[in-house]
Amino acid sequence: MTAAPTVPQHSTRTTGATGSSRRAWTVTVLLVAFMMVNFADKSVLGLAADEIRADLHLSATQFGLANSAFFLLFSVAAVVVGLAADRMSPKLLLLLMAVLWSVAQVPAAIGGGLAVLVASRVFLGAAEGPAFPVAQQATLAWFPDHRRNLPGALITLGVTLGVIVSAPGLSWVIQHHGWRSALWVLAGAGLVWAVAWAVLGADGRHDVAAAAGARPQETRAPVPYRRIFASRTWIGATLAYFTSYWTVALMLVWLPSYLRNALGYSAHAAGTLVVAPWTIGAVVLLAQAGITGRLMRRGAGSRRARGWVGGWLLALGAACCLALPLVDGSGAKTVLIALGFGLGGSYATIAATTVAELAPPSRNGGALGTMNAVVTAAGLGAPAVVGALVDAQGAGGYQNSVLLSGLLLAVGAAASFLLVDPARDTPRLTV
Repeated sequence: MTAAPTVPQHSTRTTGATGSSRRAWTVTVLLVAFMMVNFADKSVLGLAADEIRADLHLSATQFGLANSAFFLLFSVAAVVVGLAADRMSPKLLLLLMAVLWSVAQVPAAIGGGLAVLVASRVFLGAAEGPAFPVAQQATLAWFPDHRRNLPGALITLGVTLGVIVSAPGLSWVIQHHGWRSALWVLAGAGLVWAVAWAVLGADGRHDVAAAAGARPQETRAPVPYRRIFASRTWIGATLAYFTSYWTVALMLVWLPSYLRNALGYSAHAAGTLVVAPWTIGAVVLLAQAGITGRLMRRGAGSRRARGWVGGWLLALGAACCLALPLVDGSGAKTVLIALGFGLGGSYATIAATTVAELAPPSRNGGALGTMNAVVTAAGLGAPAVVGALVDAQGAGGYQNSVLLSGLLLAVGAAASFLLVDPARDTPRLTV
């Protein structure tokens, strides 16, 4: 696909090309930080898994279900707010989300048992469910289509940086001051971000779904959502992203325990090593953005530049996960897990930019939000499934959960290779 021209700007002030570009990157940096706080919130229970289980006397299954509760309203909120984002200011929505995150941490930080923990995680999940699609929409609205791969990747990079930056510090807080203190730290981080966003945040002026010059989006009649959701590209991107998110959920909730209880690392070492797959994922995200951008500048369509590149990421991740039983020793297994999860968990940018290209502007928020709702159902299932495996099989349950992730990633790779093709499906939306 050739580079897309910039679509007409919606309104607002004209600050000049330099000022607009500077504001675009300021917003992007703030939203990277937004996603960092988001995933630090998600990762804290996994980092404190053994301490929480000991404190609240939980089995692995109970702990897994407590983490699954985070996603109980996550998907519903993603759809509702995603639809609202087509009509409301993303800046306001993001500000409200950040404030609610901080409020949600308080009950469990103060005290209480399993019921309080579950209730606070359900509330937090509802507040965080729309975060990624709205952040992507808010960021991509500052850039024309041919410049979206890097900012889109940076938003996803915030996911990995959230764990990389927070894991060692939160692990230290948990070990020295208790797991509830870590919740207070995260509540404060959310409020600091909200203040910065209230001062510096702004809404962009490009149609998020603008694609190559053939379709004047602003003059088209609204496309029914059912046509978008029935397209092979939306189905393929969503299925592939679902398998990738399963891996992300496993990393967030159970990887620290796997490192400690199955591979024999100390709590301090596990808190350090847990960042390895996220670091690999960060490198993969930037490399993917560079490769995709280069392919598109050379005229390659999104099928190759996004569908095939994303498919190879998932396929390589699957191969590493499925190779786990073939090696011995904690070091070799740790390397394979880091590579498998780092590669397999890196599909989010591919999915978001693909759907942003597919959907018209008036349907972009709903298309992204609904995709996110379906995808994050993996977060509802993965923690509970792995908890049940660990209770039933002990340390072997951890390895079998990685093998299950490998099989799912292989399915996701096939979906990305075979189904994702926006250039084919976009014209069919109006037929």
